[in-house]
Amino acid sequence: MSLTIRRAVIPAAGLGSRLLPLTKATPKEMLPVGDKPVIEHTVRELVDSGITDITIVVSGGKSLIQDHFRPNPALVEQLREDGKTAYADAVEEVAELARRGHITYLDQYGPYGNGTPVLNAARAFGDEPVLVLWPDDVFVAEVPRAQQLIRAYEQTGCPVLALMPMDPNESQRYGVPIVKEDLGDGQLRITGLVEKPTPAAAPSSYAAIGGYVVTPGIIDELREQTRRWYEHKTGEVYLTDAINAYASTRAVYGQVIKGRWYDTGNPADYLVAQMASALAHPEYGPVLRGLVAGLDVDRDAALRSETNT
Repeated sequence: MSLTIRRAVIPAAGLGSRLLPLTKATPKEMLPVGDKPVIEHTVRELVDSGITDITIVVSGGKSLIQDHFRPNPALVEQLREDGKTAYADAVEEVAELARRGHITYLDQYGPYGNGTPVLNAARAFGDEPVLVLWPDDVFVAEVPRAQQLIRAYEQTGCPVLALMPMDPNESQRYGVPIVKEDLGDGQLRITGLVEKPTPAAAPSSYAAIGGYVVTPGIIDELREQTRRWYEHKTGEVYLTDAINAYASTRAVYGQVIKGRWYDTGNPADYLVAQMASALAHPEYGPVLRGLVAGLDVDRDAALRSETNT
């Protein structure tokens, strides 16, 4: 019988180099999407999916993350004295979110690569499965992505990857799963991942996106990768490499996620996420639509002027 998933890891030690200089002093995880930093979207998704133990793996310069989720009674008191009750409630609610998720922090130590923070946190897992979500992804879905992954794990008892349908021409942006069997309802048996293949070499029309259910067997593969790294100290330790090694002999599943995925890890996608969030807001959406309509009018007028000259 598969164990209930109650733990999650958020790797948040990256430099955010694709967003420099914006991330020189501000962690990429603290950049706003709507009225919340992007990492708060991830934490809310986990808490809403029943996760009660969240480990955020950080590095130097990430203290703003801890400050954001830390209670601030002095600020709340000042806001209430000033009659700003709604703001006070919002600040308290973020601290309550952190309490419900029982957020703890861990400094990353070891080789470069996204497998290292998962292995850093693994000492607390025992034999439990754990969710791994990246803090620069935002999912908008009727059923949270994390809950969809948990459900797939409960059905299979095996590691699970979040997948989405992919435009084959964009295969070089993603890890692409090798699909062995389509089990229906978006659930696929996979035997490995091919990292950033050319469109002609892509083994399927799906992309692996930010979300995993990791089991003790995957952790064992990460330990083995890390052991080899310390012997030769070349390359990086990747979670996908551990999953590939595991999938060569044991069952791994992919779950096609129902919902909309926004990546905030590069400037163009970050702007898209910002715009989508603002357009969905009942107050800001009409303002932005009016702005766009005005820009369209100005553009059409400019084109007519050029045509008449």
